[in-house]
Amino acid sequence: MRSQLFQQAQENTQPGMHLQNHKMLRVGLNGEFYARQGAMVAYQGQVDFSYEGAGGVGKFFKKAFTGEGLPLMKVSGRGDVFLARDAWDVHLIDLEDEQLTVNGQNVLAFEGGLSWDIRRVEGAGMAAGGLFNTVFGGRGRVAVACHGAPVLINVDQPTFVDTDSAVAWSSTLRTGVRRTMKAGALIGRGSGEAVQLSFEGQGFVLVQASEGPPAPVAAG
Repeated sequence: MRSQLFQQAQENTQPGMHLQNHKMLRVGLNGEFYARQGAMVAYQGQVDFSYEGAGGVGKFFKKAFTGEGLPLMKVSGRGDVFLARDAWDVHLIDLEDEQLTVNGQNVLAFEGGLSWDIRRVEGAGMAAGGLFNTVFGGRGRVAVACHGAPVLINVDQPTFVDTDSAVAWSSTLRTGVRRTMKAGALIGRGSGEAVQLSFEGQGFVLVQASEGPPAPVAAG
């Protein structure tokens, strides 16, 4: 049997967390890592998946209070694990004793040696919604999933991003909330058209080309 597909789709054999292709993550597992619940599409070997919830009691209460958080599973054992999220583009970011803030909706997986916590954007009241994000620190790799090809914006002047389009940013940046108060000034793409995240300082912000998938409609 012959096909170009057999060469193009051949799985890589690298240990650790690597891109299988731009839509899929492959982890050559010998230990443990964390992933978004439901992200596994295939695996081989002796692999165990366990529910992690929001990650500890403190994070559990933050998730319950904010309605946000990151539904996690711990993946442990030895084998090969493939992860994806609705055919979103997957990107890898290596932290080297640094901190990175990621929108919880965009976290696909991360290595177990990283620290993480759920934090609220400064200046965001509870009514703003969707402004609780995950801060990673230490040394290790994070896989983020973007709904559409992203742009990496260098922040060297005040920068404003739709709340649903901001994927990740330097934790050294000063963040806040800007509200568009003028009538008819619904300038963004997402559910927070009248609210944008503001960034100041020196760093970067990764912005996806979409506000993400539409929210499911409740059955009436």
